[in-house]
Amino acid sequence: MGMFFRMAEQKIAEAMAKGEFDHLPGAGKPLVIEDLSHVPEELRMSYKLLKNAGILPEELQLQQECVQMRDLLHACHEAGEQQRISRRLTEKSLRLRMLLEERGLNTSSVFYEYESAVRKRLEE
Repeated sequence: MGMFFRMAEQKIAEAMAKGEFDHLPGAGKPLVIEDLSHVPEELRMSYKLLKNAGILPEELQLQQECVQMRDLLHACHEAGEQQRISRRLTEKSLRLRMLLEERGLNTSSVFYEYESAVRKRLEE
């Protein structure tokens, strides 16, 4: 073991002895382990970084916008506004399909599951 590893271990042991870890947020709660098996291996780290920063990947952002636009379209009663929303929905849906195909994610069921989760959240 290297010198820095031993020093780090010593500092951690000292902090534990002083009780500095006793009242941390989430203490005593199980860790949430994310299943990223649906994300291609080369994209997992970037997805994790984006998630931790509170930023959705482009395809999930587009999926969320499509769900919202479909709901707007169903709620709209004005013909001109319906056409405008429908046109934007078509553009976003096409962009989403192209992006999913480009990234090899078009066969994944994750986006359908995400759509359901977004719909549930919007209904709350």
